[in-house]
Amino acid sequence: MKKWTPLHEAPEPLEGNVVATITGGTIVWFVLFLAQLPFYNWFDDHDHLWWLWTCLAGAGLGLIGIWYVRGRDEAIRRHAAEAEAAAATPAPDAAAGGASADDAAAGGAPGDAETHAVARPAGEAGATA
Repeated sequence: MKKWTPLHEAPEPLEGNVVATITGGTIVWFVLFLAQLPFYNWFDDHDHLWWLWTCLAGAGLGLIGIWYVRGRDEAIRRHAAEAEAAAATPAPDAAAGGASADDAAAGGAPGDAETHAVARPAGEAGATA
């Protein structure tokens, strides 16, 4: 029997202020660490010391997260600026006499693609004499 699965597209990911979210979470973890620090002996007596170290680890990983999302955010902005700059610059027109990227890859000017022959060994299919 075939399992029923819904056939709908996944929603677009939510993009918000990720740097502020990660920074806020990091601050919360660090405040929780500081709030529990005066009760160190109580946590140690009741075998809950891991609560304290979990908060400190959350704050430390949050610092790494802040560094990561700031770099990601900057890369997204840089990519958008490059795409905008590329869209703003006009491409050379092949009809106006400028060589296009395809012509440059073929090794000649526009219209010269027919004059370039490819030398192949005699035994290979499509070889020219």
